[in-house]
Amino acid sequence: MDADLAIVGAGPAGMAAAVQARQLGLSVVLLDEQPRAGGQIYRNIERPALRDRAILGPDYYAGAQLAEAFRDSGCRHISGATVWQITPEGQLFYSSEGASASLNCRHVLIASGAQERPMPIPGWTLPGVMTAGAAQILLKNPGLAAQDAVFAGSGPLLYLIVWQYLQAGIRVKAVLDTMPAGNYRSALRQLGGALRGRHYLIKGLKLFREIKRAGIPFIRGVTELEALGDSGSGVSQVRYRAKGRQALIDTRQLFLHQGVVPNVNLAMASGCEHRWNDRQLCWTPKLDPWGQSSQSHISIAGDGSGIGGAVAAALRGRLAVQQIACLLGRQTAAQRDASSRQWRRQLQRELAFRPFLDTLYRPTEPFRKPVREEVMVCRCEEVTLGDIRAAAAQGCMGPNQLKSFTRCGMGPCQGRQCGLTVSELMAELNQQPVEDSGYYRLRAPVKPLNLGELATLADPAATIDQETANEH
Repeated sequence: MDADLAIVGAGPAGMAAAVQARQLGLSVVLLDEQPRAGGQIYRNIERPALRDRAILGPDYYAGAQLAEAFRDSGCRHISGATVWQITPEGQLFYSSEGASASLNCRHVLIASGAQERPMPIPGWTLPGVMTAGAAQILLKNPGLAAQDAVFAGSGPLLYLIVWQYLQAGIRVKAVLDTMPAGNYRSALRQLGGALRGRHYLIKGLKLFREIKRAGIPFIRGVTELEALGDSGSGVSQVRYRAKGRQALIDTRQLFLHQGVVPNVNLAMASGCEHRWNDRQLCWTPKLDPWGQSSQSHISIAGDGSGIGGAVAAALRGRLAVQQIACLLGRQTAAQRDASSRQWRRQLQRELAFRPFLDTLYRPTEPFRKPVREEVMVCRCEEVTLGDIRAAAAQGCMGPNQLKSFTRCGMGPCQGRQCGLTVSELMAELNQQPVEDSGYYRLRAPVKPLNLGELATLADPAATIDQETANEH
């Protein structure tokens, strides 16, 4: 047995879980695709690309203490590792720099975090059109930014990145806000929870004040959005409609965002049951209060278990490990409950704010499901809305049949960029609930790998050498 616990993902949930597990005496291996710990929210936190701490803000640098505790925990950290299969027996397979290896562990904690929700507008496949999260990654890793970019969509992350651009002295051409005014009225019903998270409200209001003070055009009530240009030179203009009027903005860079959703591919491919979450409009795993999935050897923590933010992710990681230690005989249920009481209360306070945010920034249907036939839904296999409608008209009943009709979802991303859109489209076209329409049936490997990587599994010496080379 290589370890008591294998953790997939080095974001706040994975790092907090690793620290807690080591304190409880578990042997731990943590695997992550990035060269350094931090995940998306704390990306590059131990070697920030920007010297001015004011640019990314205090919430980013709050991760430094957790990263330091993780580094000092004694956890075995394998960086640059892509986990592509978890077997029912608890064996974990991963690849790194052209070689594959396996681990045997008593329990697996998936802390794979979140990904941005797809926003399939006309022209979203043009060069120069990216997600807002990609803009933030460029800031955090090489310290790069795009002058005169247009940011479009809605959600706290979108406004945060615009604010970070301002702190870095980068010009922003415009913000096109797609949040409908009706969301404000709906969110008022969740005001009680919002007041419990009033420190987040205060932070949000501060961001808006500074964006407004900077004089950036902030266009509210955007109902239509299209990127114009060609595949050779990329995006050149953004066309939008707001308050009944259509307008154009010249830009070479468009950043899209309409919230984040759990990254579910590894958990689904490992046999963990999921359900449709109508409040967050995404698939979330079926878990008990400790993060235990429907697979006895797999737990899930962090935003992969449902979007809650960085603080909630770390708390979920700690709680999951308390239960794992109990299952592995390292502590009693009474010890688990006593140790977890404070974290449970903190988690409840953190999550009390989520219904307000989920309601306020709920994306409208035109930005979740395209309406024009030529809009690309599956970028990998170049499947359009028209192709999907034609398949449904021929009797296609769901996302998995759609693979046979169109190859939709069978490309390198394995449905990450089209899965949610396809689930909702097929449910609409077949007039059934999304839960009944379902999601892609995912299988290992969940990330692309080549035959050379597979071949190294038959060469133990090569596998061990590669594994050693990537441990930090």
